[in-house]
Amino acid sequence: MFIADIKRVVEQVSRDKGIDVEILIRALEEALRSAARKKFGSKVDIEAQYSPDTGEIEVFQFKEVVEEVTEPDLQIGIEEGRNLDPDCEVGDSLGTKMDTSSFGRIAAQSAKQVIIQKMKDAERDAVYSSYIDRKGEVINGIVQRVDRGNIIVNLGSTEAILPTREQIPRENYRRGDRIRALILDVLYDTRGPQIVLSRTHPDLLINLFKTEVPEISEGIVEVKGAAREPGSRAKFAVSSNDSDIDPVGACVGMKGSRVQNVVQELRGEKIDIITWHVDAAKYVCNALAPAEIARVIIDEENRAMEVIVPDEFLSVAIGKRGQNVRLASRLTGWHLDVNSESRYDEMMKQGYESLVNVPGVGSGLADAFVEKGIYSAEELAESTVDELTDIRGIGQEKAALLIESAQQYSVEAAQLAEARRIEAAQAAEAAAEAEKADAEETEEAASEPEPADAGDEATDETVAPDAEPLEDGQ
Repeated sequence: MFIADIKRVVEQVSRDKGIDVEILIRALEEALRSAARKKFGSKVDIEAQYSPDTGEIEVFQFKEVVEEVTEPDLQIGIEEGRNLDPDCEVGDSLGTKMDTSSFGRIAAQSAKQVIIQKMKDAERDAVYSSYIDRKGEVINGIVQRVDRGNIIVNLGSTEAILPTREQIPRENYRRGDRIRALILDVLYDTRGPQIVLSRTHPDLLINLFKTEVPEISEGIVEVKGAAREPGSRAKFAVSSNDSDIDPVGACVGMKGSRVQNVVQELRGEKIDIITWHVDAAKYVCNALAPAEIARVIIDEENRAMEVIVPDEFLSVAIGKRGQNVRLASRLTGWHLDVNSESRYDEMMKQGYESLVNVPGVGSGLADAFVEKGIYSAEELAESTVDELTDIRGIGQEKAALLIESAQQYSVEAAQLAEARRIEAAQAAEAAAEAEKADAEETEEAASEPEPADAGDEATDETVAPDAEPLEDGQ
């Protein structure tokens, strides 16, 4: 089979689709083998070979050289074989060139389907290979259409999907709009590679700052983390490898130009840029800005911190609907519990009183426990003997007794608190029932008709009928 411009077509398709030439050649060869088998049967031994120099695809049928032919499609006689190749012997496999023009329309259609499928497979593999290593990059595209809330984005060589869950709330796009998004994932699917985009991932924020701030791409300023509530607020932590460079100032830019470009791209999302610190407590304090921090109590084992703030800064530290402390927790990786100073002092007072009330613990031991970091009867109940024996004057036997007493006291206190809770709930329920009953009585009284006035009835009965008019002359 000779096609004058097949070489040019193969090279053109390779450039347009990004498919390797060898893959296209193998697809052509497979297509012709399929066409031959469609014409002559699946048992026939067929080989196809493409010559890029001549543009010719030759199809050969191989038959075994035998003394006596029993299967004409698979065997060739020795005499006939030697007419084609004088050196052939019995048992050899002899190939004869086939006339591809005799394959017919059905075989040609089969070849066409094979070529189309092979090209689709090759194109799918090429796209997957092109994008699998680009996960985490920011890419530009054009909105192609919106399908059930999902935005289909044209990337040029292929399409990507921006799922509803990865879209910034209240952000709307129309067909033809330009869009920037993060390549979140590249999935290999039988229908083709699916490139999943995101505009809510924290890495989008990081990559946008890398684009706007040269100091980040140069390695002078280092990004330490980011946390977002897309479309609302974000926190962005940076540090500097050069003492002369202010990392926050570098990200903000002259008159806020750099950060404003990022804010505009994220549709007005407010961004807090904070300085990272190697000390976890200071890092948390920076993350909770602009709130002032009075003290921080660290629980390394549970990776948690109790943050105490002045009463007037409690709402600032927590933020609207807990947003500020929630973002700070995600950014730092610590569980944060924020309390006001007055609330903390009250909790400490209650805890100290519970310690004093434990049998065997007086004010002196309670003070020693507080110095040790044991602030309540519950914490004493959870302590170990070794922890208590570190306190002067407490041996192992006494420590065990104190822990047992604290455990018993904690159980009794919990039971008492539960009883009070139930009693309060019952009282509230009774009050609600009484209020409901009063309301029903009031409603019934209002619906009864009022009795008529006796004086009014008498007056009505004594009213005389209208007098008849007098006749003329009387």
